[in-house]
Formats: sequence, structure tokens, C-alpha cells
Amino acid sequence: MLLFLLKILGWLLAHTPESLLRVLAAALGDFVFRCLPRRRRLALANLHHAFPEKPAAWHHAIGRESCRRVIETGLLSLATPFLGERRYRRIIAASPELVAAFTTHHTAPLATLICSPHLAYWEAQTAMSLVVPAPFPEFGTIYRPLDNPAADEFVKRSRERFGMKLLSRRSGFAEAQKILRRRGFVGVLFDQNAGLQGALTTLFGRVCSTTELPGLMAEKFGARVYGIFPRRRGFWRVEISVHLVATGGESDSVTLGLNRWLEDLLRGDDNLCASWLWAHDRWRHQDMPEKRLRLEAKRDLLAADLRARQLTSPPRRTRIWIRLPNWLGDVVMAVPLLRALRVARPDAELTLVAKKQFLPLLEAWHLADRLHALPPRGPGYFLHFRRLREEYPDVWLLFTNSLRGDLEAWCTGCRQRFGLVRPGRPRPLLSHAFQVPGDFDERTHHQLELWANYLRHFGLAAPPDLAPLNPPPVTVTRPTPHPIGLICGSENNPGKRWPIAHWRALIESLPAEEFLLLGTAGDAAITAAVAAGFDPARVENLAGKTDLSSFATRLAGCRLLVTNDTGGMHLANALGVPLVALFGPTNPIRTGPVFASPASLLQPPGCPSTGGAALAGLAPAAVAGTVRNLLAVPPVTHPV
Repeated sequence: MLLFLLKILGWLLAHTPESLLRVLAAALGDFVFRCLPRRRRLALANLHHAFPEKPAAWHHAIGRESCRRVIETGLLSLATPFLGERRYRRIIAASPELVAAFTTHHTAPLATLICSPHLAYWEAQTAMSLVVPAPFPEFGTIYRPLDNPAADEFVKRSRERFGMKLLSRRSGFAEAQKILRRRGFVGVLFDQNAGLQGALTTLFGRVCSTTELPGLMAEKFGARVYGIFPRRRGFWRVEISVHLVATGGESDSVTLGLNRWLEDLLRGDDNLCASWLWAHDRWRHQDMPEKRLRLEAKRDLLAADLRARQLTSPPRRTRIWIRLPNWLGDVVMAVPLLRALRVARPDAELTLVAKKQFLPLLEAWHLADRLHALPPRGPGYFLHFRRLREEYPDVWLLFTNSLRGDLEAWCTGCRQRFGLVRPGRPRPLLSHAFQVPGDFDERTHHQLELWANYLRHFGLAAPPDLAPLNPPPVTVTRPTPHPIGLICGSENNPGKRWPIAHWRALIESLPAEEFLLLGTAGDAAITAAVAAGFDPARVENLAGKTDLSSFATRLAGCRLLVTNDTGGMHLANALGVPLVALFGPTNPIRTGPVFASPASLLQPPGCPSTGGAALAGLAPAAVAGTVRNLLAVPPVTHPV
């Protein structure tokens, strides 16, 4: 049935006036570009990644024309069995370079590889014998056979009638090698979507998996390597041309040289650029969700590729956007994974989406290439994220668990939106989810472990980096450069606060020490009560008087910090400041400090290890004793 339909449709197309076919191809191409949103977005995203310096109008024009040419190619493929030689001689022409290549072969026969990229009108290459100098040499081309044997045989016979032999990818490699031994021509597709069997390389700055078949064959048989390309001159009118690719003859250099040749070809000629299949995912191997956060293939040629391009690191063209949590402590706990992600995907442009007040701190830590502030809440909130469609993010990693965060990601049009899903709490707006196992007891595992499992599900193999961050430079005007820091408040949960009387008792029990009280504006009343009656030169109260950056700066200058379970606790831990962290109702196993910095976690007597007791039961004397023990250790010094 399939064969019958192919024959009927092919005959009709071969006998339809080209003027009508031209209109049909344009209409169908425009339909694909305008009415198939996935294909349209894929084409525009690929063009935006490959040519970020070009305007959007150029991307749209090339994308639209590329879809039209795919349709033109498909129509020609169907009609080919019913087109005679005379008709075909009007369709194709040979460039001087193609004629010279065959003339050279006649005078100096040498095994020759003709390497074809995914350019429109590839069908016309099977009729080269009609336009090149006779005699036509032995020429076999490797092709992907159809799954229907009868249809495949019909297509194969129609393509071979011009003298080219079609060799199945399933069984034709032995014959291809024989042809090369006889110093003939072999045509092969070089593909940047070879999956795990390919080699890691770059194309237009993006990591891809390139087939090594041309390189292996060229090295084994000492073959000349040509790149071939049909240049469209009009509807069903093409000029076939070739370019001798200078590769050095070794397999790796051939693989890398062909990619560079293709880039130069498409960058230098809009006509040829429009013939590439931009609506096909040539970087699909690196898009596989389960491998998205690592680089993997059979072989890794990235280092050699970068050397050939005179680069020291891969261009960051894979766009990973990361929606950070809304609380400072959670943001800090995510940092070890952000650092691991940078190591695992050095080719990625990382964009952190976070509250505006967090951005200066994130910028100082150099965790990402770009920072994007959440917009103010209001009617235009989600419209802001819809405008990000023009940024064409490749991946949207969510550390949030809310419908709002999922809507943000969905509005951007990003195809891969990753998040974690807990039992009984579906998140339908995610494209891919890590299902938290039903037997995973979050009370007995740290939040960082859960997040690490989540990112590992999507391919992250690098372990979290728990080394403390470099603290910001400290400017101190007080005589003592290293006071003891105190964070007495906790905006989001009053139950996490140690009583004011206990804080005052702690200060009184350490009369030789100076103290720095830190916190938010919401903590100001608490810290004022703690500081009341003490000499301001000994107990300085800065709660509510610092922004986050200056808060971090003063925190980094502390010799030690005594703190409730707060975001400031995690920030101090990240900066390497020794901690005495007070836990009562909250769970230190799940939300305790994670960085490799000195930390003592205290709970009231009898409190379960997972928390649940009133913090008032923790005596000031117990905290003071721990502080004295830590003060006996040489202080951590920071630049002053």
C-alpha cells in the first residue's frame, strides 16, 4: 500500500507544472513554520544559538525559507523516479569545483570521500553523473534504508539509474571499503547527532556528538575528503559544488575539520544557510533529559576541538536557567550544586533567576554567567516570563515547588522544565520530573541530598562542592576586628528564636568579648531588646541597618557566630565562619549547615535528633561553654 501511494504521488508531482509546485511548496513550508509551533520554535532557537549576533528578522527569514526548502526537497524526492534524464539535466548543474574534482580523479585516481551535510536538495546528488566529465567513476553512497522493503527497493532502483550505487547503512559498509580500495568515490553523511556512538565536538559553539565514520574511513584508506553542497538557484534548480577539506588525514582532524568547514559554509552564505535543516534538532544528543547535565559520548574530542579553534574553554552556548528558592538559606544550600553544575557543563551559560536582593551576593560569588531578577508581583508578572521566550532557554531547572514557579517556566516556552515531584503532589506543568521515592524519609535526609538526587536524575555526575566560598573583603572600623556575631531573630518562624533573656545571659557570661548583632529590619526590635543596657562599644547592633551584601561582609568579619536556624546561619557557614547553631523545633538533619566549615549544632536536652522541642529549654550556660571551646581554637582570619 505504501509503495502504491508513493508511486501515485510521485507520478502526479512529476507531471505537475513547476509553477504550481512552487506555490504548493511555499504554502506547505509556511504552514510548517507558522502552524507547527514545536518546529518553528526549534528552528528559531537553533538559529538564535548559532547566530546570536543576527537580528530576529534574519532568524525568521532563514527559518521560514529553510522550511520551504525542506518541502521542495521532499517533493523532488517523491518525483525523482518519474523524472527522465532530460528533465533532470534542467534541474541540476555542476560547479567548476565539482568538475575539477572529477577531472583530478581521472588524472590521479585516489580513494575519495564525498561528505554531505544536512542541506536541502540532497536528492540531486544521486544524479551527478549527468553533469560531470565522463567516464563516471565507481561511486557508492551510504544511505538509511526505509523500513518497508518493497518501498526501499523501489527508491533504491530509482536513485541508482544515474550510475550511483546505494549502500545500506545496515549492510553496505563492507562494499564501501572495497570501493575505496579500488580508488573509487564513497558518499557519506556527516551528522552531528550521532548519540553515544559519536565524538564530543562543537558546532556553532554548541557541544554535539559527531559521527566519526568519515574520519575513520579517510584515515584507513588515505582518502581525499570533499564536502559537498547543493546550492539552490531556484525552485528545483540546484548547482552541486564541492570543497576539498584540509584535514591532515587523521581521523580526529577529519571529524573536526568537517564541522569547521560546515560552519564556515553556512556563516558565509545566507543562501546555503537557508538550505540547512534548522527545524531538525542537530544537538539532540545533549538534549536527552537523563543526560542533560553532563557531557557524554563514546569519545571526547572537545580538547582537540578547542585547540584547533584556539580556544581555552568551550563557548557557553547551552542555556540553562535555574530558578532559585525564595529563602536565603535555601539559596545558599543550593550553591554546592551550582558549582558542581559549572564543572559538569563547562559549555553551559548558567542564568540564575532569583529575588532582586540576592543578586549582588550571587554576582560576587561568580556562580553563573547571568543573573535575572524576579519581577515585582502584579498584573505583568507572568507577561515578563513570556517575554523570555525570545531568550530561547534550553533547560529550566526549578529549585522551587510552587505552581507559581512552574508557571514562570512554562511561560518562557522552554521545552525542558525539570523539577522534583513528591508523592501525591503532581506538577503537570513540568516537562520532566524526578519522582521522590515514596520510601525517602525527608526528615532523615538533608535537603541538599534530595536536591543532589534530583539533579543526578538528569545526569549530574559531579559531587556537590562543599568548600567554603571566598568571603568578601572586610572593612572594619572597630578596634577589635573579630567580634562574636549574634543572629537573634528569625523572620519566617518565631518558634526558631532563642529567648531574649538567654541572649543577654550569653553576653553577660562572656564579659571579655565584643559582640556584633546582625539581622533584618524585622529583627530590629528583638536585637534592640538584647542590646539594651550594654555598652554600644561592646555590643554593636546592626540589625536592619545593612543590605545583604554588607550583611555578608560584616558576617565574614566575625570570629564566630551564634545563631538561630536562619538564612544568616547558612550564609556564615558558606563563608567559612565557625558556627554555634541553635535548633529546637526545626530539624538540623534536614536543614543544617552543609559547607565544610566548623559548626556546632545545639539542641535542648531531650530533643529528638529531627527536632521538635522548644528552644527555650536550651540553657545559656550550655551555649556559652560551646562558645568558649570554639574560641580556644585559633580564629578564622579573613582579609581586612
